Amino acid sequence: MNDLELVSHPLCPYVQRAAIALAEKGVPFRRTNIDLADKPAWFLAISPLGKVPLLRTQGEVLFESAAIVEYLEDTQAPPLHPSDALKRAQHRGWIEFGSGLLNDVWNFYVAPDEATMRAKAAVVRQKFERIETALTDGPYFDGARFTLVDAVFAPVFRYWNAFDRIGEFGMLGGLPKVAAWRAALAARPSVRAAVGADHDELLWRFLQARGSHLSSLMQ
Repeated sequence: MNDLELVSHPLCPYVQRAAIALAEKGVPFRRTNIDLADKPAWFLAISPLGKVPLLRTQGEVLFESAAIVEYLEDTQAPPLHPSDALKRAQHRGWIEFGSGLLNDVWNFYVAPDEATMRAKAAVVRQKFERIETALTDGPYFDGARFTLVDAVFAPVFRYWNAFDRIGEFGMLGGLPKVAAWRAALAARPSVRAAVGADHDELLWRFLQARGSHLSSLMQ
C-alpha cells in the first residue's frame, strides 16, 4: 500500500482516528488539510458526503473513518482489533459508543445557555460513568494492548485540553480509571502525532467562535 494520502482537517476527531491507526501500523502517508468552511472543488468532487477524512490509495478514494480504519485492518499489520470474534464485535460496539459520545460533546460546547450546557454535561458524565465500569486495569481500554477503541477515544479526550482551562463541568471527575486511560492515551506517540503542534490553540479559537454559553466563559 504505497503513496497514501489522508485528506483531513486539523481539528477533526475522525481524521485523528485514521491518523492514529496509520501510525500504529507504521504505514507512511502524507496529509492534505483542507478548509471545511471553503471546501475546494477537487475535494467536493471526490467526497460523497463532503466530509473528512478521505483516504486516497491505489487510485481510489475511501470515505468515512470507520471504513478507512477497517480497510487498514484488512490490509496492514499489526491488527488493532482483538483476534477473538466476540471481543472484536464488542470493541466495534464501543467504537460506535465513542462516536455517539463525540456528538454529546458537541452538544455540550454548542449549548446556547447555562442550563442547556449543564444538562448536556450530565449526559456526557453518564457516558463516562458507563465507560468507567467497562475499563480494565489498563493502561488501555483492553489492558496492555492498544486497540482501535483507544484510537477512537483519544480524540474525544483532547477536548478537555480546552475544557479544563475554562472550568470544572463535572464530566470526568471522580472516575479514576477514565483519568488513567486519558493520561495513557495522551502519552502515546501515535496519539501525539495525530495533530499538529498548534492543535490546542486552534481548538481554543474554534470553541471561542461557536457563540455558545461555553464561548462566553472563554472571554
